[in-house]
Amino acid sequence: MPSGEEIQRYLSGAWRLMTGRQDGLALLDLSADGFWTSFSAIAVALPVLLATWVPVANEACGPDATLAIRLAFLGRLAAVDVATWIAPLAAFVLVARPLGIADRLVPYVVASNWGGALAAWLMLPVALAGLFWPDAGDMRGLVALIMLVVALVLFWRLTNAALDKGPAMATGVFVGSRAVELASLLMLQSLLGVPPS
Repeated sequence: MPSGEEIQRYLSGAWRLMTGRQDGLALLDLSADGFWTSFSAIAVALPVLLATWVPVANEACGPDATLAIRLAFLGRLAAVDVATWIAPLAAFVLVARPLGIADRLVPYVVASNWGGALAAWLMLPVALAGLFWPDAGDMRGLVALIMLVVALVLFWRLTNAALDKGPAMATGVFVGSRAVELASLLMLQSLLGVPPS
């Protein structure tokens, strides 16, 4: 796990990429070790992810469920989210060489991981609303939609800056990644009996 100072630098780099500044790559560790270390961004995002899982588990399990049942359900939610985080990156690893962008593999994966952690934290207000105001359904849904659109725009900009192959390639990779993410999400939710959230 990187140090707190390193995590702050990586998140700053991801933010610079999300605002379209390619110099954000200089703040990321693009070595082989940095590639694997970037997956610790999942742990950085874990507090926010947990805040989104708890209301879903409470609703799905009902008020009479035991702690063991709730923890088992939280485990299934975690499996779904971690798999949908990793699946688009794994798909990119498979298609990078045929697309002629293998040289951008490490920058894209590292930037995507740290950008994913940052995007998770941007969704914190929605997660907190689910925890503390579970009856604010419509308002929470609207805020979630707005934040999702903002996160998607920022992530497209990160993709464009990390790939450095032009907007057309960035759009193709971005759309393909989101399609793999959605397909993984729907398949795993169905397999693990997790309701759509």
